[in-house]
Amino acid sequence: MKLVTSLQMQEIDRQAIDGLGIPSLELMENAGRGIARHISELLEGEVKGKRIAIFSGKGNNGGDGFVVARYLNEWGASAEVYLLAAPDDYQGDALVNYQKIVDLKLPVSQIKSVEDSPDLSSADLVVDAIFGTGFRDVARGLISTVIESINSAEVPVLAVDTPSGLNSDTGEVEGPCIRADYTSTLALPKTGQFFYPGRSYCGSIRVIDIGIPGEEFREVKGLNLATPSLVAEKVPTRDPTYHKGDCGKLFILAGSVGMTGAAALAAQAAVRAGAGLVYLGVPRSLNDILEVKLTEALTKPLPELRKQRALPVRALGPIIENIREVDACCLGPGVGRHFETIELFRRLVGRIEKPIVLDADGLYPFNGKPELLKTATVEMVLTPHAGELARLTGSSLPEKQLERIEPLRAYTAEIGKVVLLKGAPTLICSPEGEIYVCPTGNAGMASGGCGDVLTGTIGSLLASGMSALDSAVCGAFLHGFAGDLAAADIGLYGLIASDVNAYLPEAFRLVVEEKAGTFSSLSS
Repeated sequence: MKLVTSLQMQEIDRQAIDGLGIPSLELMENAGRGIARHISELLEGEVKGKRIAIFSGKGNNGGDGFVVARYLNEWGASAEVYLLAAPDDYQGDALVNYQKIVDLKLPVSQIKSVEDSPDLSSADLVVDAIFGTGFRDVARGLISTVIESINSAEVPVLAVDTPSGLNSDTGEVEGPCIRADYTSTLALPKTGQFFYPGRSYCGSIRVIDIGIPGEEFREVKGLNLATPSLVAEKVPTRDPTYHKGDCGKLFILAGSVGMTGAAALAAQAAVRAGAGLVYLGVPRSLNDILEVKLTEALTKPLPELRKQRALPVRALGPIIENIREVDACCLGPGVGRHFETIELFRRLVGRIEKPIVLDADGLYPFNGKPELLKTATVEMVLTPHAGELARLTGSSLPEKQLERIEPLRAYTAEIGKVVLLKGAPTLICSPEGEIYVCPTGNAGMASGGCGDVLTGTIGSLLASGMSALDSAVCGAFLHGFAGDLAAADIGLYGLIASDVNAYLPEAFRLVVEEKAGTFSSLSS
């Protein structure tokens, strides 16, 4: 699914109307009906007798609100429409639908002053149809006051297309903005709805089909959104006759003194994410520790620097022998930055013949040395956070996640490998420049070890035969969703990496095994 800007959406609408001959009035009707159905679902299918306050601005967003009011009224709700413009200000399709609700004698009143603002305390839902996706100004005067009163009312709010006051292209908020619990966005999701601070204003996002054929979206240039249906389609299903050797064999090179936790978390994540066999290679003196920490993963003691208990250059041969026996490998969690370990990794990457996930301390040897990564002839996923990517490229990154896209594209193209940039949201870039935005994850996952869980999850998918790009996109989505499930049960504070590991099977079950049937925070 594509993320689009307001101009792109306008062009899609134009093509549908002028090129396909779909009347604009029909698109508005489909939008309003779809939003009304969404509201009915949110109210558990029973809108009869519910009080729903709809605030309509003077543009097409307001027109969508009129259609919503008409359907809700038809289904037995008490739909009240509050105009934030004079009736004479409505034009085109919005005017047509305004006249329809007037003819039906729905309760309609214009808010001309603060005193006209309704008491929302008894409302079951507020619908924000004030501004559309093209809004680029700052809400002022009476509308600003109305937005603030809606936000202060202890009533659920649903935004039509995008919360009023939000820049739907950038996610920026310059003034008062609706804090929606739900957003019914039309045809395609909008870029600014998935980048902060905009993401925090949208609540749960539902994409509403407005009747534009899917073919019209295929040529859209822009960012891709990772969705439950995409993940369900990409992750391979298991044949009933499979044994552990058919489900992927993964080798993880990890750990040094003081960082056995990183190795254990990555290995446990790989097991939880479905790898049939997981081998964990660690410095020899740490092997007994990992034997105790892990049950399902198999440990492989490797040569070490005795006093430092880290991996030396002479471990190169044994590591390569181990990797020959598996389908993919993960390199880096907790290996440390001893100069011999750095040299080991520089020599290792170009000699491996299996797909690689390169993470954490495994990235450090390649800071400012993209030519070394080019020596790898296999598929590879790098998983840096912003600081690590800045060190890899030798240049600082912009503070805003949306502005990091072009530097990410440039570096990915230079090294010819998939790069996953951790953040809010996480971005995954292919060597060809395709960007995927991951909508899952939460602030509770800002905890040591969560990145190691991500590494193991991606590695497991890579070992199952998925491509590097698909493994990174699906791994990031499932990892974030596991964190969301954990946060829903135990809260953000105190959420730890082991909790994310524990919820990985449930994430797979809901998204992959049930083909996204129960995933509700982003659906179409």
